[in-house]
Amino acid sequence: METLKIKNLSVSTDGKKILENVNLEIKRGEIVVLMGPNGSGKTTLAYAIMGHPNYIIESGEVLYKNQNILELSPDKRAKLGIFLSFQYPSEVPGVSVSNFLRTAFNNLKNVKVDVMEFFKKINQKMELLNIDKSFVQRHLNDGFSGGEKKKCEILQMAVFEPEIAILDETDSGTDVDALRIIGEGVNKIKEASNSGILVITHYNRILKYLKPDRVYVMMNGKIVKEGTNELANEIESKGYKIIK
Repeated sequence: METLKIKNLSVSTDGKKILENVNLEIKRGEIVVLMGPNGSGKTTLAYAIMGHPNYIIESGEVLYKNQNILELSPDKRAKLGIFLSFQYPSEVPGVSVSNFLRTAFNNLKNVKVDVMEFFKKINQKMELLNIDKSFVQRHLNDGFSGGEKKKCEILQMAVFEPEIAILDETDSGTDVDALRIIGEGVNKIKEASNSGILVITHYNRILKYLKPDRVYVMMNGKIVKEGTNELANEIESKGYKIIK
């Protein structure tokens, strides 16, 4: 089974070390949760995996398909099947969601899908996720609520069908209905594509809809504990003070 393996990864930005010797793995077909308080380094890990230029790799590897993907450009990492859902998606006035998705899909898969064929695919994914079909005619994230932006990220994930998906606090800034759509959507996408999914969060309300195979806790740039869903429940009830 294909596995994304993070080995002894240390990362800095602006001359400050943020991550130190992080070890974590995500297998295809499983859900892994990374929890931790704000500022613990969770988003840094996501950006480092995808190749954000502001994050400097000090040491370590991220292995997938028998290669260290840290040696690849971000677009090549995406073409390997790795997807990142952003915590703060950008607004792109003038570009419709449907046009963005089709252009990105064609580039990602190195294909040129017919417009009508692609609309059929989008409609199938929106039906799967219970998203209104008028959604894709709007401009990308322009004027979207927090929950709508996150639903758009999940729609992208459904259309692109990644092998490994990293969801950076996709549950933040969402209402109850959007959270349900996101949680149920993640499960459906995982089943349809056999995706391995890393859910980054600092509280466990999205875990009402997800059943993680493993839970990691990050504090001060280090993985300090690993466990099951019970660990997430314990943190929710008692806080991060339980981590010694």
